[in-house]
Amino acid sequence: MRTKWCRAFPGLAEEVGHARRFVAALLEERGPVDDAVLVVSELATNAVRHSLSGAAGGWFVVVVSFGDDSDLVRIEVVDVGGEREPHLCDVTDRDEGGRGLALVAACAKDWGIKSWPDGRTVWADLVRESV
Repeated sequence: MRTKWCRAFPGLAEEVGHARRFVAALLEERGPVDDAVLVVSELATNAVRHSLSGAAGGWFVVVVSFGDDSDLVRIEVVDVGGEREPHLCDVTDRDEGGRGLALVAACAKDWGIKSWPDGRTVWADLVRESV
């Protein structure tokens, strides 16, 4: 049986910290806290900065799910969408940004994007620590 927790947040930069604490509290004894906090931080920041979630009245949703017999935890951030699709950037050492999805890809076993008519979900599967 797959268990899911979700929480909606206003599309404000200061809400990213609340999203990190939400994920950390859920995974405290289920692992992998550090990677999950990094992933949700990057994905929520991207939602606020690069989608309509950051516009007036915008929002984003964080979903955390895993099953009792699964060695994976899935972190998802649902946003309102926008003109540009998320993508891995080819960054140089001089670029100030653009590394978020590369960090997500580095810590995740797998990750991806699901587009919806009114938004999208960016997800990452992380390997759970032994519990």
